[in-house]
Amino acid sequence: MSISKKIKILSVQANPILGDIDGNLEIARKYCSIAKNEYSDLVLFTELFILGYPPEDLVRKPSAVLDCKIAIEKLAQEFENGPKIIIGLPWAQDGKLYNAIAVLQNGKIDALRFKHELPNYDVFDEKRVFDSGNEFLPVNIDGIDFGVPICEDIWYPTTCENLTKNGAKILLCPNGSPYRRGVISRRKNNIQNRVNENKIPMLYQNQLGGQDELCFDGTSFIATIDGKIRQTSGQFQETYSISEWHFDGQKVELISAPEVEELSPEEQDYSAAVLALRDYVNKNRFPGVLLGLSGGIDSAISAAMAVDALGADRVICVMLPSKYTSDESLKDAKECANNLGVRYEIVRIGQVVDDFEAELAPLFIGRNRDLTEENLQSRARAVFLMAMSNKFGHMVLTTGNKSEMAVGYATLYGDMCGGYNCLKDFYKTEVFKITEWRNHNIAKIGLGPSGIVTPQNIITKPPSAELRENQKDQDSLPPYDVLDDILYALVELEDEIEDVIARGHDLATVQKVQNLLYIAEYKRRQAPPGVKISHKNFGRDRRYPITNKYRDKL
Repeated sequence: MSISKKIKILSVQANPILGDIDGNLEIARKYCSIAKNEYSDLVLFTELFILGYPPEDLVRKPSAVLDCKIAIEKLAQEFENGPKIIIGLPWAQDGKLYNAIAVLQNGKIDALRFKHELPNYDVFDEKRVFDSGNEFLPVNIDGIDFGVPICEDIWYPTTCENLTKNGAKILLCPNGSPYRRGVISRRKNNIQNRVNENKIPMLYQNQLGGQDELCFDGTSFIATIDGKIRQTSGQFQETYSISEWHFDGQKVELISAPEVEELSPEEQDYSAAVLALRDYVNKNRFPGVLLGLSGGIDSAISAAMAVDALGADRVICVMLPSKYTSDESLKDAKECANNLGVRYEIVRIGQVVDDFEAELAPLFIGRNRDLTEENLQSRARAVFLMAMSNKFGHMVLTTGNKSEMAVGYATLYGDMCGGYNCLKDFYKTEVFKITEWRNHNIAKIGLGPSGIVTPQNIITKPPSAELRENQKDQDSLPPYDVLDDILYALVELEDEIEDVIARGHDLATVQKVQNLLYIAEYKRRQAPPGVKISHKNFGRDRRYPITNKYRDKL
């Protein structure tokens, strides 16, 4: 006798807080209750949901792992009468620790499955803390065999192939895949490969939210048995989706599911920066942020991102003029603050800097003015910003871009001072592009105003740190289009010098940029965290030694 049945799956794209086991349990309860009210048969959560992802060394703490188990058992008991639940957690067993999913039905943990492929590249180092699972068995829910590969398991054929051979009729994949440019199309192409190889559909469910330097975009979707993609959940937004499936005893086919459009590449990058900042501030319980608003483009777009992340009432912008600050910058900063609707303060640093120089003058007799005096100004600004942070509780948002971080065009304990940096993974040329985009668009997740937020003069005037008379960035650096192309080749592509020259750059400039890149490593090690946008960010992706005499030669 043939079997024919329908199954309704509620897939959760939620924003857990790493380590907040009780809070994440409450989120799980909420969505399980929604599933019950929607008459869903099964609820699918994401990778390591009950603890959060990536947990890093937190999973080495036995009490944290045990608390996750206790929380899952509570959830199973509370929903003994349904729906069935698939949820991720760390699991200790026989002296080993696994990245696991638990299947909850009939009031208990009915089955466990362990991640096989442990990523150990770029931002991932799961082999350091987890053991690999080597069983490829489906789980039976309501008479249907579900394969549950976990995140990295779908990037290689082995796990999905073995699950299918062992009887899986559909693949449900809980993920913790962070955003980086181009990854969404790579995910979809990869899932299509697995579906085409195994001739069964897959539901890909991804985590949402910021976690330190990572931002999880969601972008959950279904690949049907014919390889077509249906994106079921919006990007950078907490949501759930319900899909209905039909099982005829041999195969599972999609009956219905929602479908949403993918955001433009510019909005994806911008939204990742906004959501990462929002979650960093909120999850760490800061009342808001404050930043130095200089009249330059980096601080202007950082302020816009802050307002889009938190709302204007939680952002304080501070102009800290010195004797080198132009009237143009004062005007631009004020206009930018007015456009954003933020609290705007002016704190003058001129007298403080004069006092610093006067105290140091006897020690510096016979020495010319140089970077020392320029850095005094930047560090004086940091003192004022940190004082306001201490007094009001707001986190200082630093505003340096990736180009500056790459070549060390930033002052340690000065403009690098702060708790987080939205622009850390945006090259300067990308800062210009994203600023122009924001002036003509507003992100779906943004809380700020529409229309022009960065005055056009800020975008068109030559960039300057304004730490000496008539200073321009290009007095010290190549033009940013040249600099950024060289940096992209050296950082993202790890190109050899001859490859960079082949891109159209002269040897002397490439050698200078390479040297600046290497000697600024010590600064980057002390820089605040910032959201990952690119394929290779400074920090988790690129780990070069500080003491390093190597230089690539022709």
